[in-house]
Amino acid sequence: AWGPSTCPRASASAGALAVFSEVEYLNVRLSLREPPAGEGIILLQPGKHEFPFRFQLPSEPLVTSFTGKYGSIQYCVRAVLERPKVPDQSVKRELQVVSHVDVNTPALLTPVLKTQEKMVGCWFFTSGPVSLSAKIERKGYCNGEAIPIYAEIENCSSRLIVPKAAIFQTQTYLASGKTKTIRHMVANVRGNHIASGSTDTWNGKTLKIPPVTPSILDCCIIRVDYSLAVYIHIPGAKKLMLELPLVIGTIPYNGFGSRNSSIASQFSMDMSWLTLTLPEQPEAPPNYADVVSEEEFSRHIPPYPQPPNCEGEVCCPVFACIQEFRFQPPPLYSEVDPHPSDVEETQPVSFIL
Repeated sequence: AWGPSTCPRASASAGALAVFSEVEYLNVRLSLREPPAGEGIILLQPGKHEFPFRFQLPSEPLVTSFTGKYGSIQYCVRAVLERPKVPDQSVKRELQVVSHVDVNTPALLTPVLKTQEKMVGCWFFTSGPVSLSAKIERKGYCNGEAIPIYAEIENCSSRLIVPKAAIFQTQTYLASGKTKTIRHMVANVRGNHIASGSTDTWNGKTLKIPPVTPSILDCCIIRVDYSLAVYIHIPGAKKLMLELPLVIGTIPYNGFGSRNSSIASQFSMDMSWLTLTLPEQPEAPPNYADVVSEEEFSRHIPPYPQPPNCEGEVCCPVFACIQEFRFQPPPLYSEVDPHPSDVEETQPVSFIL
């Protein structure tokens, strides 16, 4: 029988001794060719034979493939050829699985802000405090994005300080109750020197994320976390550091859609009162007799008589013509344009989705 199988596992080791832990997510086996009923073997003619197959992965999310120093998460397909009276022959191929992390979730769109102050000096020989405040607009980012960093640094000490920022990756391995942690820097940026008694502001200083493994937060024995550290190097003293949590995802931030959806909801909320006042069908204007009575019309008849010597309407005073047509009834109401234009005018229409 010739059959493939999938064997994805997460394995981790921790501690000074050989402590090992393994988790199997799924184990699916598929038989491609079986002997016919009543026959013990399958006879294949010499030559090349191909047997297409496919596996249906489970609907629940799988952990992203990962290879670290003390553990790995691997997915592989192994095909085994079973032959009578001879050892089995097998081949194995590894495949990569990426569990998508959407950074557009509300938990990853919230800004992160931290503030800390440090007194520089020892005992009675203090030189003054150094304060640091750092903020990022959201918690979730993807590979290749540039993180804008907003920071305020105030140096009230007597020393020359240097602000810096870095992205750290922390790998955590858990096996048999023991934990092994590895932390290393994946990207960094440096600011300008800040003299004593001076301040500096980072108004969106960018730090680009290099190609790294997405965050792994749903595996019970292996975790991969990220953080953005904004810190100040102080000569002769321990550095002042703020760590802002990061989540590296796979589905990038869709600011346009999110902003439009919020604007659309606000617009529909603010303009909802229009639906209560505007009728579905326009109403006809009131009758002329209901607005201007005969008595009022007779009181405004032009008092200017026709001059005897004038021939035609040219000699009539202009003001008399205006008064004469002041209270004339309007044309009859109709929803059909009595004078349609040959060219249809098009007006731009905007939609907010």
